[in-house]
Amino acid sequence: MLRLALGLMVFLGLAACGAEPKWAPQDQVDAARFVAGAPTYITLYTVVNKSSRSGAHSAILVNGSERVIFDPAGTWHHPRLPERNDVHFGMTDKAIAFYIDYHARATYDVIEQRIEVSPEIAELVLRRVKEYGAVPKAMCTQATSTVLRGVPGFTSLPSTWYPKKLSDAFGDLPGVSTRVITDDDDDSNHGILLVQANGNPLEG
Repeated sequence: MLRLALGLMVFLGLAACGAEPKWAPQDQVDAARFVAGAPTYITLYTVVNKSSRSGAHSAILVNGSERVIFDPAGTWHHPRLPERNDVHFGMTDKAIAFYIDYHARATYDVIEQRIEVSPEIAELVLRRVKEYGAVPKAMCTQATSTVLRGVPGFTSLPSTWYPKKLSDAFGDLPGVSTRVITDDDDDSNHGILLVQANGNPLEG
């Protein structure tokens, strides 16, 4: 009986940690597609607890033949932005502002680290995030580091579960520009730009 109970606990634990696959229809993806143009670049977003300075989340913005964000196991979404397995399409400048506003608040800062890459490298990262698949909860940085480590120029990055460790290593890459976004909004008000923008175009 004990063995059966333990087996059931393991099964339930695995089920609770399972990924949540999503697959938006092709027509929605095509309609949302956004091309920012040159330069091509990769941006690592890291959400950091203001009190402990420990990392809470990692995500990758890719600007190549289109601009998307890979937000593995993330909770952010916008009703006008289609999603396929943690890849959100149609990332205009305004959409990026919504994404940052959702995460930056009284208790969390957002570290934005951008590095320009060749169009070929941007396309490789774009392909890798699209092919990665839905990511289980708590594995955002493991997924992010796995995607990046398989790309020339990023192989020195660690394979890690810790957002701040990945951010520190990413910051050591040559040519990275970094900014820290802070917001004093109360936790209950985070994402207010997203609420205000529901139903409105995401141009810009």
